[in-house]
Amino acid sequence: MEERYIAFDVETPNSANDRMSAIGITVIENGVIVDDFYSLVNPEARFDYFNIQLTGITPEMAAEAPAFPQLWAEIEPLMSSGVLVAHSAPFDMGVLAKCLNAYGIDWRSAASYACTCTMGRVCYPELANHKLNTMCAYLEVNLDHHNAGSDSRACGELLLDYMRHGLNISRYVRSFDLTRCRTRSSC
Repeated sequence: MEERYIAFDVETPNSANDRMSAIGITVIENGVIVDDFYSLVNPEARFDYFNIQLTGITPEMAAEAPAFPQLWAEIEPLMSSGVLVAHSAPFDMGVLAKCLNAYGIDWRSAASYACTCTMGRVCYPELANHKLNTMCAYLEVNLDHHNAGSDSRACGELLLDYMRHGLNISRYVRSFDLTRCRTRSSC
């Protein structure tokens, strides 16, 4: 039986990387993308000029969006329904953990995740780097970089490519300690 994977990407409003300004979620089931979700998030925090330039998300755009606790009520069933996957996953997992902790949301102590950047290094060692935009250009995957919806979809497409190339995804699944905001050691 195939696993269910939840590819996600977050954008942040500032360099603290402890709040979201957007989230994209792409659901992969039985080797097929079956669902996409995107939302701006009111981070209830300041925006840095750098982040605005990078993501195109302004404080005015996010002001009417739901804050993380309201959005979490909607997306938690999706996020709980499979192995989380992100590109440079420790970053996205860390932002998720910090948001959960900042708002006192008790979800779980740890979450299983896999990193498409790590898997890309194994599948395509010949590339100079394995950044999301590099991988997408190489594999001809559409990407509107730093748009959370596009980034999560691209992450899902990369995962499917790795599966088609015979990569055993379960070998790359790790556990992220959501309380301590770090990958758990495999003692």
